[in-house]
Amino acid sequence: MSYRTIELDGAVVLVTGGARGIGAATAQLFAERGATVVIGDLDGGPNAHPLDVTDRASFDAFAKAALDAHGRIDVLVNNAGVMPLGDFLTEPDAVAATTFDVNVWGLVHGMRTVMPHMIERRRGHVVNVASMAGKIAIPGMAVYNASKFAAVGLSLAVREEYADRGVSVSTVLPSAVRTRLSSGVPLGRGMPTVDPIDVARAVVATVSHRRAETPVPGYLAGWDLLAAVVPEPVMRLSRRAVGDRRALTSVDHATRAAYDDAIDDQASTRRQGDRA
Repeated sequence: MSYRTIELDGAVVLVTGGARGIGAATAQLFAERGATVVIGDLDGGPNAHPLDVTDRASFDAFAKAALDAHGRIDVLVNNAGVMPLGDFLTEPDAVAATTFDVNVWGLVHGMRTVMPHMIERRRGHVVNVASMAGKIAIPGMAVYNASKFAAVGLSLAVREEYADRGVSVSTVLPSAVRTRLSSGVPLGRGMPTVDPIDVARAVVATVSHRRAETPVPGYLAGWDLLAAVVPEPVMRLSRRAVGDRRALTSVDHATRAAYDDAIDDQASTRRQGDRA
């Protein structure tokens, strides 16, 4: 499929979850390439619009502010996400629901808000930041896994549905990333691990190549084939060798406490909303 070129110099780019981590690195890199970047984030910040991606009205207001200020939206980066860790059976329902609200409904709200404007112009690009956890099942991350599998499927389906309307949808799938989401989890030691800037470079690159999926690091592109041909017992041994249960067994909960508290706060807000 051929899409109209989007020049980064002068492009208007929206980045959700843009106040820190991958989002902040992505926003900075787009700005360095000459783009006008509009950041949205639940935590706010000096340069961020308040944005709750689980709330369609909040997303509508975010997009409207960008359109009122700049007249168009060329690129939407759906980056906001949460990653609770722990045993599947004991994870609170509200935390699981929050994971789906942010990681799946956040993408739905973003695309349904911004894509009609892009389709009208027959020009635009959406980048959904998912995860290799959308292809690789990891103990201790069951609901997060499910949300990212959903994000991958959603992105591919929307890409195909609107391919002839001038709007491209690309998915970026990072492995473990050194951000607040992975705080308290021992990284490396056989687990592919990258920095936010590595993911940001992949996000920015999609504006040019418009491919459906981009894993980070790139050599993980062969995972689907590997998983299809390697027998499950062999794969399980290999996964154990690199410590695929570390999200269950090796988390430093003191280091991770601030992040877990933030997710609990979101879940608590959800429960209060459900009771209202």
